[in-house]
Amino acid sequence: MMTKSGIPAAIPQKGRKMSKVLIIGGGAAGMMAAISAAESGKSVELFEKNEKLGKKLFITGKGRCNITNAADLEDFFPAVTSNPKFLYSAFYSFTNEQVIALFERLGVRTKVERGGRVFPVSDHSSDVIQALRGEMDRLGVNVHLRAEVKNLIIDERAAKGVTLSDGRKVYGDAVIVATGGISYPSTGSTGDGYRFAGKCGHKVTELSPSLVPMEVKEWYAGELMGLSLRNIEIRITDGKKKMYQEFGEMLFTHYGVTGPVILSASSIVGNRLKDKELTLHIDLKPALTEEQLDKRVLREFEANHNRQFKNAVDSLFPAKLRPVMVELSGIPEEKKVHEITKEERLRFVRLIKDFTMTLTGLRGFNEAIITKGGVSVKEIDPGTMESKLVKGLYFAGEVLDLDAVTGGYNLQIAWSTGYLAGMNAGVEGQS
Repeated sequence: MMTKSGIPAAIPQKGRKMSKVLIIGGGAAGMMAAISAAESGKSVELFEKNEKLGKKLFITGKGRCNITNAADLEDFFPAVTSNPKFLYSAFYSFTNEQVIALFERLGVRTKVERGGRVFPVSDHSSDVIQALRGEMDRLGVNVHLRAEVKNLIIDERAAKGVTLSDGRKVYGDAVIVATGGISYPSTGSTGDGYRFAGKCGHKVTELSPSLVPMEVKEWYAGELMGLSLRNIEIRITDGKKKMYQEFGEMLFTHYGVTGPVILSASSIVGNRLKDKELTLHIDLKPALTEEQLDKRVLREFEANHNRQFKNAVDSLFPAKLRPVMVELSGIPEEKKVHEITKEERLRFVRLIKDFTMTLTGLRGFNEAIITKGGVSVKEIDPGTMESKLVKGLYFAGEVLDLDAVTGGYNLQIAWSTGYLAGMNAGVEGQS
């Protein structure tokens, strides 16, 4: 049975009472949990310490909000870099197709872009937030803004309520912690959920920034600042083996590199980068083999055989990249093209196919899209999101030790785990 929102309706079972659910956090997971719980007929109170809902959601996808991905659901699991198996129940209970259908029903028309990324047609994340807020209002969710939860009320290993920063105590039958991580702390993600979990005896795994820009050693990063490269392929190696490979887009900054392929790479190689420097290999012309590229370069040289080398490569690179490539080639920039040897030309071709930089570290949490690590999923029931240690306590979204590459997968984690938590929280007899 489907509800008006397009969320599968809960089927009340004999002996199970629908009751009052308290939700901490008004981000993606918290709002979805509120809608899911309210659709189940529960009384829902949502506490958000900021002055408005969805502050981090507002800036996701560069303000466009990459809602989910249109890929086949089985393709989601390889995109999850931490504990993908834990998400089987969540992803299949509330799928990417159901997420898209929900937003379409709420008046947010969607579109699919490169890599299956799903965005609002309007390109405004505010439309997503407004739709969720409107649905919560329709369902009677009581939203409390500027309401910071300081502690959980736990009695006999069961969650009974929350204590607010002003000292007020609010009691309920279940508590859902959807406080996010510690990335973009200006949005209110300051690690409250980890503190709540730790006090309850939960293990919090090591936290590190993820989907984050990376720093490089080479001088020419600064020279290339602001340059965006599309349709390139990157590889990252540790000197012995390949750790990551992807085709797409990247951007140079004054400190290093960022952009979709770099951000996704950070979630895979970040832990290794803490221990040692890694090598970034950039294939600037991945559509061409080395032999094909050599023929292309040879044609350029033949067309400019009397010009200086530095003036003969205009069509091969963006303007900002040309002087760097000329210098790294080892060919004197004033050398006439017809004087360039075959060995020099082939070395230049190999440089284009393997332009390298040394990765030295990750940027900080204030630039990270998500947090890697969190509440250990070993202590969470994957079918309900309930704590195995504290009855009536649920976790959803980024606060859990779950993360994925870019492309809408992390928001799908938030929607799916929030949905499951909301559907199951406050159901009497739930274990």
